[in-house]
Amino acid sequence: MSVIIFIIILVVLILAHEFGHFIVAKWAGMRVDEFGIGFPPKLWSKKPKHSETTYSVNAIPFGGFVKIFGEDRMEDAEPEPRSFSARPRHLQAAVIVAGVVANFIFAWLLLSVGFLSGFPTPAQVENGIVPENANLLITAVSDGSPAEKAGILPGDHVLSLSSGADVLSKNIVTPEAMSSFIATHGEKEITITYTRDGKKGAASVTPVSGILTDRAAIGITMDLVEIKRLPIHQALFEGGKTTIAVTKATVRGFWTLISESIRGNGAGLSAITGPVGIVGLVGDTASFGFAYLIAFTAFISINLAIINIIPFPALDGGRLFFLAIETVKGSHIKPAVTAWANGIGFVLLILLMVIVTFRDIMHLIG
Repeated sequence: MSVIIFIIILVVLILAHEFGHFIVAKWAGMRVDEFGIGFPPKLWSKKPKHSETTYSVNAIPFGGFVKIFGEDRMEDAEPEPRSFSARPRHLQAAVIVAGVVANFIFAWLLLSVGFLSGFPTPAQVENGIVPENANLLITAVSDGSPAEKAGILPGDHVLSLSSGADVLSKNIVTPEAMSSFIATHGEKEITITYTRDGKKGAASVTPVSGILTDRAAIGITMDLVEIKRLPIHQALFEGGKTTIAVTKATVRGFWTLISESIRGNGAGLSAITGPVGIVGLVGDTASFGFAYLIAFTAFISINLAIINIIPFPALDGGRLFFLAIETVKGSHIKPAVTAWANGIGFVLLILLMVIVTFRDIMHLIG
């Protein structure tokens, strides 16, 4: 199921990206020959009456593509006025950037929908009282821990804890209170009552020493969350604000990863997650609920936008870089040169993906 969800997310994000290229190319007066869902071989296609664009559905369901006439200049030795290479460079740049912008806009809309329908946000505890609509959420369960052996899962909402006559009820259950309750009961059995997928359940677990250095624990991490629903204007504002905040944090993260790796101090490829690792993250996120999956998709969309704008061949940023060189030198770069550079860049990106995927698989089976 996680694989199917991942494929759907990937297709939607790439289609959003390609739609950005498509709509701006149309606006710029360029001839768009095809907008495809998936990659060939072709399963179905249609060219509407009075339209120059063929719309197709293809067999390989990993995204989509837009074919703009003259984009690679290989078939455009004598550019016609509506070809990509014949249009002004600022319009070419707008088409290239449009895919990245579309991913940012899509993330903003997703987060806005989340705030509109109800988004989990950190709850504020006042005078030791938990808000009425707040829940203590299990966010992670350690492998081999007492919690895992008891059947506790990420996404469970804790209702209460009890051990003998001692009870910690919902209206005062916080991460700090639960940790303290577990620690003070040493290695005595504790019953945790929770809800999962709307159904009530219970698990008996005995804390052990060694997970934490200073007290007994059961091997979980927790967060106190409440559902935040906003009217549409506030939802759009919060969605935009969150998109900007996540973008800044992601850029800082990439910069730190690259700079530290260059210095030899970083985690290198071990800090990068490939498709296999993302499938696992999708499964974990989906277990928390649909709102978390929306947020996760938005965050991936932002990451794709930032990666795509990096000035590396085969990425949109690389195409912008070549366009900037052409602007400075006042003439086109030879198509063979750009094709060679993009080909090398594509091979290197595929090689990186293979290495990271292999590492993810080794981590799973190890």
